[in-house]
Amino acid sequence: MKIDLEFTLNGKNVSIETEPGKRLLDLLRKDFKLTGTKEGCSIGECGACTILLDKLAVNSCLILAGQINGSDIITIEGINEADVLHTLQQKFLEHGAVQCGFCTPGMIISAYALLLEKPDPSYEDILNALEGNLCRCTGYKQIISAVQDSAKEMMQD
Repeated sequence: MKIDLEFTLNGKNVSIETEPGKRLLDLLRKDFKLTGTKEGCSIGECGACTILLDKLAVNSCLILAGQINGSDIITIEGINEADVLHTLQQKFLEHGAVQCGFCTPGMIISAYALLLEKPDPSYEDILNALEGNLCRCTGYKQIISAVQDSAKEMMQD
């Protein structure tokens, strides 16, 4: 059995016919070819598949297609404008918060969700926002510094 879904994806209204039990992660990667969202653990532990669902950071491996009808979804591909890196993306590069890059999209989306809610987050706010995202390469110092620097720059704009 298939269902028809309509939702907003990275600012565009989309529709698709799919199985209700298909994971949102697979829908994004396979059906919409948005491969920035990564599959890590498949059990909601690593954060590599983090996206925004109605402005909340969620693990797309734990969301079923049947749950997203009418929702607003933003992936890593949707946070920049006109092929210009978002401030968070630029600051991750500047601070060396990217090594293998596998966790980076999920980290950036989690930080983006935080900055939408709290434009001037404390150190603890940043730690809490990123606690569901695992990085095996950089350590978290550079990542936290990138988020702090992004917040400062975004508040000035």
